[in-house]
Amino acid sequence: MSTPNASSVAPAEGRRRGLRRLRPEAGTPAAAARDRRRSKRSRRLANVAGLMAALVLTGVGYSALAPGASAADDSTGNPSNAVEAGRELYVRSCITCHGSNLEGVTDRGPSLIGAGEAAVYFQVHTGRMPLVRQEAQAAERPPIFSEEEIDQLMAYVQENGGGPTLPSGDLRDGDLAEGGELFRLNCAQCHNFTGQGGALSSGKRAPSLAEANDLTIYAAMLHGPENMPVFGDNQLSPDEKRSIIDYVQTMKTSADPGGYGAGRVGPVAEGLVIWVAAVGALLFGIFWMGTKA
Repeated sequence: MSTPNASSVAPAEGRRRGLRRLRPEAGTPAAAARDRRRSKRSRRLANVAGLMAALVLTGVGYSALAPGASAADDSTGNPSNAVEAGRELYVRSCITCHGSNLEGVTDRGPSLIGAGEAAVYFQVHTGRMPLVRQEAQAAERPPIFSEEEIDQLMAYVQENGGGPTLPSGDLRDGDLAEGGELFRLNCAQCHNFTGQGGALSSGKRAPSLAEANDLTIYAAMLHGPENMPVFGDNQLSPDEKRSIIDYVQTMKTSADPGGYGAGRVGPVAEGLVIWVAAVGALLFGIFWMGTKA
């Protein structure tokens, strides 16, 4: 049996492989099918590239033409974000006593529904809240929240509970004489006619107004903290509230033409000073002269 020559078999196989690699001739059905496949792939790639380019251009155009969108997302500029930030502060610092829905917790804290931003400003800005411990009266201390955080808490409580809102503008734009009359009629019984404060029943005390700013006094009249009654617009109009604030703040800066004011707490203190100082000096003089004699 004869064996084929290896050299003759190898060229034959090479020719067959080369034939398989040959491209179909133009005009044949195979060439047309090949062209259709290539055209379909090209269209797909072109569609994907066009879609990506459109997305990139849309993003760039939105960023260029709507720069205010990022600024509106700021917690201080967008009311909805301020409310959300206030909710986080509330959950962290207030929910234990005032409840998850501002409804209050028995023997811990009152409901904040209807309290409004005025109550939040007064209690938080004066450091009374968050409460350190349960006492007859919340003590005034430096606030633990910043002004921005207080605004956020106010926004959250106002949004979900409603209530009195804080005023704007000049809070001392009132009649000084009318303010003095209204203060003596409505406030002096507790705060003293010079705003120095005084003791109340059950371990409570009307605070001094010496360090109170305009907005704190206005918020207290709207809120009615502790034993203080609420002075809504039906009881005292906004103009009358401004007159009272003008009177209180004017008292702080007025001079004492008669000499030492003795704290401006009234005739009892003045009588005590006269008795202790004058009578004491008189007795000292008598004893001193007696020793010399």
